[in-house]
Amino acid sequence: MDNKSPAYLVLDDGRIFEGFSWAKEGETFGEAVFSTGMTGYQETLTDPSYHKQIVVMTAPHIGNTGVNKSDEESKKIWVAGFVVRNPSPIASNWRSEKSLEQELIDSGVVGIQGVDTRAITRHLRDRGAMRVGIFSNTTLSREEMVVRVRKTAPMSGSFLAADVTTKETYIVNPPKGVETKFKVAAIDLGIKGATPKAMASLGIQVHVMPLNTTLSQIKSLNVDGVFLSNGPGDPAAMVDVVELVRSILLEQIPFFGICFGHQILGRALGFETYKLPFGHRGINQPVIDLTTGKVEITAHNHGFAVAAPKENKFKTVYGNGRVSHLSLNDSVVEGLEMISVPAFSVQYHPESAAGPHDAAYLFERFVKLMHDSKLSTREINA
Repeated sequence: MDNKSPAYLVLDDGRIFEGFSWAKEGETFGEAVFSTGMTGYQETLTDPSYHKQIVVMTAPHIGNTGVNKSDEESKKIWVAGFVVRNPSPIASNWRSEKSLEQELIDSGVVGIQGVDTRAITRHLRDRGAMRVGIFSNTTLSREEMVVRVRKTAPMSGSFLAADVTTKETYIVNPPKGVETKFKVAAIDLGIKGATPKAMASLGIQVHVMPLNTTLSQIKSLNVDGVFLSNGPGDPAAMVDVVELVRSILLEQIPFFGICFGHQILGRALGFETYKLPFGHRGINQPVIDLTTGKVEITAHNHGFAVAAPKENKFKTVYGNGRVSHLSLNDSVVEGLEMISVPAFSVQYHPESAAGPHDAAYLFERFVKLMHDSKLSTREINA
């Protein structure tokens, strides 16, 4: 680190961690969050859900395997800043195409190294997620840096999906040799590339559509189901998409939402959402499926949750429903399932990019939901 300048991680409660510059020098601001994954840093960096967030990696060594085009989940890096303890000085992997630091420099991402990332994580767990800035090669005083951080916007109330959604609809077809059985409209609030690929592998033709897609546009495609993706920001700010989901429920179109889409379904059903103290992020989060009793190790990235009743079935204007999944760390509601209408959601990432494959069955559950809905429609029309 002899050639690196001093750098500072500055939290809005006044706590400052001193380290060294890494990646691009300069300053950047966002919400301080931590990810507990030991691998999958490239998928984290390119996940649009991390837009406007500065990510602290709790694992001490990051960058060992470099980066490559195949592991990107979108066309760019979305994190506002990246915090590591000991970046690997070399990239050693047969798939590596570039070092992590060079990729961050090329993408203009400000980072910091040499800080105790686990101490930062403990601080955030005690005090909660908060605004943060990274400063390197700076002449600002400590007090001036804190003031600059406190002038930035908080995550609560933020509307960020418009920054990350696709501008035009595009189609992901099933791979060669896989029969197309269903057509799905996937509303892109910050979708990861692996998600439509996972659905396509099951015989689904996926139409990835912009945030402002209307019900009439969805119906004009004669789809078998609607998927609502992950994404950044506060679900309370997604008023138009909440109304779209309510229309989908009324139309009885099979619906599946993940992460941000889960929170939006919750609001569509009449529940409030709330900011978690420090959120769930990483690829090792335990969740129990209350339907089967099975425990899944899952990939998460969310800072908000749905305030749905955990013990009992609930009633909505769309019929009865129930909580289907719970976090085993803090009992946060991780899944919703409607009984009277074909709709369900989970607050994590079943596409396993990066992460375990425990939740991949959820896409198959979506297929079954669409299949059963088709059968029901045929019986009614017979």
